[in-house]
Amino acid sequence: MKLLFLHNEFPGQYRHLAAALAADRGNQVVFASAGGQGKLAGGHRLTYRAARPVAGGVHPYLRWTEGAVLTGQAVYRLGQRLKAAGFVPDVVCAHSGWGPALYVRELFPDCRLIGYFEWYYRSRDSDADFLGDDALGDDDRCRLRTRNATLLLDLAECDTAVTPTAFQRDRFPERLRPLLTQLHDGVDTAWLQPEPKARLVLPGLDLSGAGEIVTYATRGQEPYRGFPQFMRAVALLQRRRPKLQVVVAGDDRVVYGRRLPEGESWRARMLAELPGLDPSRLHFTGTLPPEQYRLLLQASSAHVYLTVPFVLSWSLLDALACGCAVVGSDTTPVREVVEHGVNGLLADFFLPDDIADKVETLLDDRTLAGRLRREARWTVLERYALEDLLPRQMDLVTG
Repeated sequence: MKLLFLHNEFPGQYRHLAAALAADRGNQVVFASAGGQGKLAGGHRLTYRAARPVAGGVHPYLRWTEGAVLTGQAVYRLGQRLKAAGFVPDVVCAHSGWGPALYVRELFPDCRLIGYFEWYYRSRDSDADFLGDDALGDDDRCRLRTRNATLLLDLAECDTAVTPTAFQRDRFPERLRPLLTQLHDGVDTAWLQPEPKARLVLPGLDLSGAGEIVTYATRGQEPYRGFPQFMRAVALLQRRRPKLQVVVAGDDRVVYGRRLPEGESWRARMLAELPGLDPSRLHFTGTLPPEQYRLLLQASSAHVYLTVPFVLSWSLLDALACGCAVVGSDTTPVREVVEHGVNGLLADFFLPDDIADKVETLLDDRTLAGRLRREARWTVLERYALEDLLPRQMDLVTG
């Protein structure tokens, strides 16, 4: 079978599926992307690039749409080269809404097209208005609605549309939900697993003797992932617990949500707001390599995960798989996975005192924390284990 994967950032949500299909010598697998690092063992990795940036004079509502069109055009031209070389895919798996899937049908009309659908944009009762710090204006609302145009074009052409969680499926208009198959990417629970004897030693950071380690890990340090509230909770915890160590993994940047003015960052803002923080007990590691990231989770005494109502980070499921005692935000995507008092604790996203109190509960009640750790691991084994979900993904693609 000939398979083509399309994702702007290699390997994205296809890291397990593409690798498994490429490992079968009966398949020819090509993965095309605009960026990302690494190789595809057993397959071929190609890159595409938009012919030009989005034009400065384009209507503001259409900047996203033009960017997607430029990406789709680049993918189309790459597909022409593949076709000329004799590669015509039986199946195309494409990350939808960003442009890669837009013109697949024009180039490969007989392929099976499987789209991966992450997010339907809404201006009300969703991520866009949750923080409430910047009221959405008329232009903001219209721009967000227009941003769904490329997603809907993809949905109209897909043979199969996949979305990973019930929360993400339910962001779509009700009439469209029956078109979506809920199927998560899966968590490698053989690799991400508890290690009770783990001691946190990273380059330049030795916390092997620490009795209390609170961890936080996301791609960016930003309001969408509750970074300001977390830092305020850290300030409270440091005053209450003089031996507490806090480790923050991730980059000092905004990945989701509104960008700050050039030269500013949320880390700098929070450090300025909280001058009493003890830097000897607060450690920023940047993005960690996989082995160090796993060790961070395994050595965690309490792990904090906060998010607005938006796409759930892989890091939450990673933490649960490693048996972390989790404090999560009491928001819809987290509640789909974490049940308060059963496999973690939930705190009010907006209340640093509540976040700090829940962390202290886990640090003080080791019996409770141990029970939650076991249930956290079981939740992932039961609902998100790669060994169960990957065969279903394979069947969806090859069936």
